[in-house]
Amino acid sequence: MWRKISTIIVSTAIAVGIIAFMLFRIWDDLIVALGHAVWYYLLLASIVCLGAWWVRGIRYRSILSSLGVLVGVNFSTGCIFVSQTANLIVPARLGDLVRIFILGHEKHAPVSKGISSLVVERVFDIVTVALLGAISLLFVLDVPDWFYTLILLPLAAGAVFFAVLLFAGKYTSENRIIRTLLTIMEQIKEASLSVRAVIFLSGSSILIWLMDVMVCIFVVMMFQEVIPFAVVVLAIVVGNLVKAVPLTPGGVGTYELALALTFTLAGVPAAEAAMIAVVDHLVKNLITLGGGIASIYYFGGWVLESIKSAFEKRFGGIKPGGV
Repeated sequence: MWRKISTIIVSTAIAVGIIAFMLFRIWDDLIVALGHAVWYYLLLASIVCLGAWWVRGIRYRSILSSLGVLVGVNFSTGCIFVSQTANLIVPARLGDLVRIFILGHEKHAPVSKGISSLVVERVFDIVTVALLGAISLLFVLDVPDWFYTLILLPLAAGAVFFAVLLFAGKYTSENRIIRTLLTIMEQIKEASLSVRAVIFLSGSSILIWLMDVMVCIFVVMMFQEVIPFAVVVLAIVVGNLVKAVPLTPGGVGTYELALALTFTLAGVPAAEAAMIAVVDHLVKNLITLGGGIASIYYFGGWVLESIKSAFEKRFGGIKPGGV
């Protein structure tokens, strides 16, 4: 029990510490910048951010449909909202488990299909982000060598993953655990490797992340700064790839630090870089939190028990629909 509590306390303390350090260094500049901010752009950033969530819901509905789980866009978007809201609270992205509970409780979907849908979504997200980063590197000069490693490694891992998927369905096993893993691999292949799936999931993923970039661009415009499009893309890519390592709940702190560092390396003054990074993530997290609260009401209060179960790292209470 104390280990679980200490984990969330430590990870949250790291996040708060990073943000506090960044804001403390630029506090005077932040007050001045907020006084001259063009708030209209903040509204545009929020609208685009909310729109990106619906595109995510459409993509997730398509993934579930490929697995034989038929849902509406409101349902699929709500699933993502709740799981991502939980990720703002619990460490190590354990909030993703909530989606499996929702699918099991509402649609009687097997655990394997819940896991498969998550893997497909995550793989397309990471590969798309890395691909956009690789393209942006062609237009941004003098970046650190570790940027190349950070971006090219997920692309290589994605290529290996899809190569392995080609052999899914060709092997069987009597071992229950191995058989379950093989089933999940077959489901992932079914949902991601058809011509229709590749075209739709790739196209929607690119749109989602370009909208994410546009949110940041509107924040840049809010502070009346001018940053090249390729630099903003690279910053968003580095921030999200760093955030993929679950050091803090929701990547809070590490995301802002990565964004600010990228902007600074591209010549943006440190104060402006930090302000943009903090406000960008704040907008995205507040939209996530608002959508998550609304989605909990949409599904029902039992979802809160699922979040608790996810934090406890075990499947208890709500029973998904089998394996």
